[in-house]
Amino acid sequence: MARRAEPPDGGWGWMVVLSAFFQSALVFGVLRSFGVFFVELVAAFQEQAARVSWIASIGIAVQQFGSPVGSALSTKYGPRPVVMAGGILAASGMLLASFATSVTHLYLSIGLLSGSGWALTFTPTLACLSRYFSRRRSLATGLALTGVGLSSFAFAPLFQWLVSRYAWRGALLLVSALSLHLVACGALLRPLSLTEDPAVGGPGAQLSSLLRHGPFLRYTVALTLINTGYFIPYVHLMAHLQDLDWEPLSAAFLLSVVAVSDLVGRVASGWLGDTAPGPVARLLMLWTTLTGVSLALFPVARTPTALMVLAVAYGFTSGALTPVAFSVLPELVGTGRIYCGLGLVQMVESIGGLLGAPLSGYLRDTTGDYTTSFVVAGAFLLVGSGILITLPHVFCFSASASKPQDPKTDAVDTKVSLTKEGLQED
Repeated sequence: MARRAEPPDGGWGWMVVLSAFFQSALVFGVLRSFGVFFVELVAAFQEQAARVSWIASIGIAVQQFGSPVGSALSTKYGPRPVVMAGGILAASGMLLASFATSVTHLYLSIGLLSGSGWALTFTPTLACLSRYFSRRRSLATGLALTGVGLSSFAFAPLFQWLVSRYAWRGALLLVSALSLHLVACGALLRPLSLTEDPAVGGPGAQLSSLLRHGPFLRYTVALTLINTGYFIPYVHLMAHLQDLDWEPLSAAFLLSVVAVSDLVGRVASGWLGDTAPGPVARLLMLWTTLTGVSLALFPVARTPTALMVLAVAYGFTSGALTPVAFSVLPELVGTGRIYCGLGLVQMVESIGGLLGAPLSGYLRDTTGDYTTSFVVAGAFLLVGSGILITLPHVFCFSASASKPQDPKTDAVDTKVSLTKEGLQED
């Protein structure tokens, strides 16, 4: 394959965006809507809610912890066969789950098998997208990730209708068929070869260099802290509103407001990340700070108007930080190491995602309400924002700092740094 000097910033890259859109929907849209099956599975297996809750948690954990495997395989074989294999695994897990006779079977089928399939699909696709775009990378990422929000709207009522019509086993069979479309999404991924690729070495050399890359390590720590508090409203905002004597329908409407604001924030932030001067890391720091403040203010708001304003603010800012969070990584490590870098980040930040909700629940049980839970969640994001300040060129307003440098120069610089003294912070 002929090597390109720089990302095409369009062309077939928009088909990769389309593929990433549907993949984000078929992975995280399914996970967000899995609560529809929750009540059915508790009743079917006569199990405690806590045990059934582990099905989705194991799936999320395997997806994020297995991301480095998908990244390493994509580096060696390309993203297309890896993502197509992941689609088969994800569909097979749902298929086997429809024949489950115990919760343990669901742990193995949905949690382990489907989770492994998701690990092979999402991260390689997003890394492939980053290699196709440079100047429009934030916008492309934002458009791709809107699939999460749109599918959350569509899948919840769809799954509920499927359960009422075909019971939970038949519904899982149809979700399996839906997940098989990940194979078609993977087929859309054309491998792209850049001139800087030979300089970065294989997966082992990339991992070794990233572990000595100071800005990358600080960025990973920051995202882990952000991830710890980021999902708290999705888990506990409904319960917090019920503590305030809200009707279930009104509480659900407020969550819908958060989802709509999230969609708008992703697209707006993607556009702003490509047009605003300066590095994208500064925008990430801004959105993270505003998200942390809005989270910490939730316990203070008591009136419906105040809660609606905070819901819009949290939805917009939390959605806005997502595309720029993924756009910062290529600026830090280069597009040649994006597969390995993104996989490593996903694995480490999953620790925050796993610990955040249990910690929030523990604080609620200890204090009797969710005030401390939301304040602590906001504090995690604010600390993460503080670490982002230490990234290179955050306060540089030159145009060159906001865009990737010339790929040929980057490749030479990368090769020199790898052979002489490894990746340095500047």
